[in-house]
Parts: sequence; C-alpha cells; structure tokens
Amino acid sequence: MWIPLFTTSLWNTNTIHLWKTKYIQRRASPLYLPLLERRSSSAPRFTIPCIQAVQVDTSTDSQWNNAPLEEPLMTTTSERPSVAKQNNNHLGNTLDPSLMDSVKKRKQRAKEEPLCIVVVGASGDLAKKKTFPALFSLYYHDLLPNDFLIVGYARRPMSQEDFRNSIMESLTCRVIDGPQCQQKMDEFLPKCHYMSGMYNKTEDFVRLDQLLNNFEQSFPNTRVDRLYYLAVPSQVFEDVVHHIHYSGRTKRGWNRIVMEKPFGKDTNSYLQLRNSLRNCISEDEIYRIDHYLGKELVQNLMVLRFANYLFEPLWNRDHIASIQIVFKENFGVEGRAGYFDEYGIIRDIMQNHLLQVMALLGMEQPVTLHAEDIRDEKVKFLRCIRPLKASDFVLGQYRDRQNPQRSYLSEPGIVNNSHTPTFAACVFQVNNRRWSGVPFLMKAGKALDERKAEIRIQFQSVPGGLFSQIVSSHLPHNELVIRVQPDEAIYMRILSKAPGFTSRLEEARLNLFYRTAWEDSKDIPDAYERLILDVIHGEKSLFIRDDELEVAWNIFTPALKEMELTQDAWKPILYDYGGRGPVESDYLAAKYGVQWSEGD
Repeated sequence: MWIPLFTTSLWNTNTIHLWKTKYIQRRASPLYLPLLERRSSSAPRFTIPCIQAVQVDTSTDSQWNNAPLEEPLMTTTSERPSVAKQNNNHLGNTLDPSLMDSVKKRKQRAKEEPLCIVVVGASGDLAKKKTFPALFSLYYHDLLPNDFLIVGYARRPMSQEDFRNSIMESLTCRVIDGPQCQQKMDEFLPKCHYMSGMYNKTEDFVRLDQLLNNFEQSFPNTRVDRLYYLAVPSQVFEDVVHHIHYSGRTKRGWNRIVMEKPFGKDTNSYLQLRNSLRNCISEDEIYRIDHYLGKELVQNLMVLRFANYLFEPLWNRDHIASIQIVFKENFGVEGRAGYFDEYGIIRDIMQNHLLQVMALLGMEQPVTLHAEDIRDEKVKFLRCIRPLKASDFVLGQYRDRQNPQRSYLSEPGIVNNSHTPTFAACVFQVNNRRWSGVPFLMKAGKALDERKAEIRIQFQSVPGGLFSQIVSSHLPHNELVIRVQPDEAIYMRILSKAPGFTSRLEEARLNLFYRTAWEDSKDIPDAYERLILDVIHGEKSLFIRDDELEVAWNIFTPALKEMELTQDAWKPILYDYGGRGPVESDYLAAKYGVQWSEGD
C-alpha cells in the first residue's frame, strides 16, 4: 500500500496530528481515518495531493481493510488518555548537559586534578588585559583546582617581581573590592611564575618542561594536566605547538592548547596552518577561542530559540523579513594599527565573531547539548550560505577632518595610501528551506557614533489595512532586539494604543534588561572567564571546529580575493570619525527592501 505525504512545509509537529494506532490481534486502526485511502468497495476514494509517496508493509492489508471503523476517541476533563513518557534511550550516552552546567557542578569538577597553566606570550597586551584577569577571577570565585601553577612564558627578560607587578595592575574584583579582594590577590600572585624563552628554541621549552615537572612531582599519585594558552601572533603558532609537542607534553593527564584568532587570512592559508598543526596535536587538543561565543547574550541565543515555544514557529522565512547583526566601536584602532592594517575589519570581526553569532541564529536545533551536535548544526548552516562577492559589500575607512591626526592613515604603523577597510557592510543569502529569501545583513566598523553590538530580528509587515485610517504610513515591523553589549538586554518592539481617549498608535517595548531583571547580573563573567573554564572542563561547545573554520573562510575568501586583486575598484569610502559610516550601506540594505534600524 502507498501512503501519500504532505509537502514538507506542513510535515512538522505544528501542523500534523500523529495517528493513534492500536495493535490488537495484528489489526491497525488509525484515529483519523479520512487521511487514509481505504480500499473498501463501499467507501468513497479520498486522495491527497502529494510530492512523494512512501511504501509500507501490506502483509496485513486484509486485516486492515476488514477492520471495523473505530469511533473517534472521546475524552472529558475527568478522564484523559494517558500519555506515554518520552523515551530517550535512542540517544544513548550522548545527552550531555555540560553546556548548561550549574556553578556548583563546575566547582566540584574544577577541584579534581592539579593543573599547570602556561600563558605563552605573557608579556603582551592580550595576556595582561584578558588572560590573567580571567584566571584571577576564576580563582576568586573558587573555580580553579585547589592545586595549580601558572607560568608566564615570553621572550622579554623579566624578574618574577616585575612580572607579578605587571599583571597585578589589571586584576580586579567584579563584586567585592577592598580587603577581601586584596587578600585574594595576595594568594593568587605567588602561584604565578615567569620564564623568559624563545618560541623556536627546543632548549627553552625543555627548561619550561622541567619547571612544570617540579610542580607535578608534588602529586605522585594523581593525574596532573597541562593547559597552554597561546596569546601570541598566529605566525608563531607552528613553532610553539611543535616545541610543546616534542618538549612540553605531560604523560600524566591531558594536554590542551588554546589558540587566538586569526587562523589564517583565507582558505588556503588556514588549510596550510591546519595541516601543519595536525602533525603535532589532534583536533581534540585544540581549542580555537572566539571570545564572542563566551558573551552572556550570545550564550543565551540557543536557550532563547529552543527553550521557548513562542519563537521557534516564527523563526523562518514566512515570518521574518530580515536579520541584522551590527558591531560598532566609537574609537579607532588604538595601538593595534600594525595588526589591523594587515587584516582589516572583515577578517578581524566579521569572518569570526559576527559569523559565529549568525550561525547560532540560523542553525537547526541540535540533537543534544553535546559539543559535536551543536557544532554539526552550525556547519550545516554555514554550508548553506552563498559565498560572498565583492559586490555584496560596502567598504569604508574613517577620517577626522577636525583632527587629522586621528584619521586612519595618520595612525602610527599604517602603510601610506592603505586600502584596508575600517568599516564593512554586507548581505548574506542562505540557500535552505528555512531562510531562503531572507537577507542577513552584517555591519562592523570602527570610529563610529557609538559602541554597540546587537542583533535585530525584523518580522514581516502586518497584512491588511485594518489601521490604515489611523496610521498614514505602513505599520512598522515588529523587532526582536538582542543587545550583546553594552547593557545586555533583550526587548521586543511592538505597536500599542496610547493611553487615554486617543486612538493614536505608538511603539512600545517589552523589555528584559539584565541589570534590573537579575540581581546576579552585576556579576556577569567576562567571556574569557567562561571560555577558559570550559577548556579546563573539556567542554568544546563554545569553540570553533576545524571544518567549521574552513567553511567560514570559504564564504569570505572569494570576495576578499576580488577586493585585493582590484583594489582601485574597491577602494574604501571615506567617512567621518564619530559618524554612522558610509551612506552607501543604506543603499545596500535598500536593495533588499531593508532599512538599518540599529539607531532605534
């Protein structure tokens, strides 16, 4: 027998009632019989338009056709049919809730094994401003093991006292300052040691290994683990990882290596880096960090989508008109001119931070909260994105006509007549059933009018003209706004009648401001704290997998190559320091019937 299927747009739990089937004496009797074509000569034939059909077992056709018609199931409030408990046995042991672990569970796990933490590049700004403050905060909140050693490793000669003084300048306590904070600092700093050495000399890494071994020998009957945090430029990744592999591994526990972006400049350079590192470390040992994935509101995206029934039925092309992801800074490159001029805003912000946010917004629901299930869905979504062309972008570069010294080309370390963009806006097209036809707009820039990172999901216009006599223009779109920074918030823009005798319609907001909704919001961890803690626990959900990074570069590389091969054709448009950026980005959005709304 052949059973026709509905089109896939209807084939989901929102539109299809499951057939209730009873198996009594090998007879099957469905609850909703009109959906089936019964082959009884006395019954009228009922057909359903279909795209495809599925063949099922016909061995019990005679029993099926001769079965009496079952009456519809009647229920009352006092007598309800029992509902079978959902069986998750098919998931085996993959149902891993580690991504949503409680603080208590994390504390218990953190105490289990002694740990050596090596910060390579310890004298640099990243280590002093982010890595060491994050480690101290984890210690302050009792989230590091009882026994741990922190070693700063860098090329610059420095005494132990100078090293501790340099990192103490950036240590803070988020909640409690004063004597208790100072006491924690006094306990933390003696656990931090410094070693000077080159990144490409075996004998220096042998000395480092001896220092770590001296600590590990204090725990002869216990596993001892090693975490290497590479706060160094990607050009020295290969040398450092090579020497860690041959001279810095522990055999008494796990070895994990944290790497900071950039991971190459395009697809080919990334693949060369990946293939080189594969000779020394496995994918399980690599933790590619993107600190945006550790931000509170970005972590909340999956919960917002998949833990609230309200949103998922609306999260598709039928209800969403556009999605905007915006990153704005109100300052220039500020000391990063050499690095930034080589990579630009597209490689520095869009290809990693913002694309990761986009993947979480667009992916399908993962099977479990296990890291591989989450990252599988992100990769599937990224593979559906059409590779970008240069024409999908608007590029800009800031200048300051009042103070020319603040212009990008006047920054120390910037190449004369540099074409590196400090602003970029682009539009993505996603080729899948959920998002086909929905433009994903992305914008990132420096020296703009404000500091902000936010996501705006703009819903379709209200059909019909019910309020046309009250509102002269089109009704504004409803928007779900997720503000990542500053002042974390989630709010919905809606229309409401103004109070009183008036019939005027005004925009209103349904607000969830973190700082007022939760008392704990004043103690929101920094992104690096969460990510380093996840490395210690071996939780990789918030880290980037190798194939995910390859697909991300595949999206951007064609446009980057086109821009760099024909620089004169894609010269950045100059925009004023402290402004909104090039007006051409508004025209780009207008091509897709969208208006940027981040200022509202």
